[in-house]
Amino acid sequence: MHTVIEPKILYFGTSVVLISTLNENGTPNLAPMSSAWWLNQSCMLGLSSKSQTVQNLLRERQCVLNLPSTDLIPAVEQLTLLTGSNPVPESKAKRGYQHEADKFGIAKLTPLPSQLVQAPRVAECQIQLEATVENVYAFEQPSSLAAIELRIVRVHVDEKLLMDGHANYIDPSKWKPMIMNFCEYFGLADQLSTSRLAPVFGPSSDSNSAK
Repeated sequence: MHTVIEPKILYFGTSVVLISTLNENGTPNLAPMSSAWWLNQSCMLGLSSKSQTVQNLLRERQCVLNLPSTDLIPAVEQLTLLTGSNPVPESKAKRGYQHEADKFGIAKLTPLPSQLVQAPRVAECQIQLEATVENVYAFEQPSSLAAIELRIVRVHVDEKLLMDGHANYIDPSKWKPMIMNFCEYFGLADQLSTSRLAPVFGPSSDSNSAK
């Protein structure tokens, strides 16, 4: 039986993303988020425009989307209530946020140089996506939310995740992404069945289209 509810937000969760950007003084910023969705070579992020990450994106027009696996939950937790903004915005201070300049250090993560953007990659993340900002849209006025459209310009993948015999395909059975499910951390369970919706090696089709 279904019932009608009024949830605070319509948030069902997705993969956790560690976004690395450059601050105005050239130092790196690192922030966890999970309001992201993907379409072909693009990604759409949902973020507060008051965040340091968004300010960096608006100024630098580039970033790296680092996708953590489940073993990095402790590192992500270290970053959860930290902000690169100084002073801390009042709305975040009320929620317990504190300023931290060295987020890589506090989370014990290692910065790696990127190839096409200035922001560093996170060495411990098995998937790292260099990206540039295409468009920024004000969202749900009069809130401070922004929808940010990114173009993925380079993909770095740990060789251990690749499908045997296929250099450009990730084997989903080897990838253990960190999932935010109703604001709690989860991993993936075992595969339940095969899917005919968008076969990897089938006829060319739009893998994101609904039928």
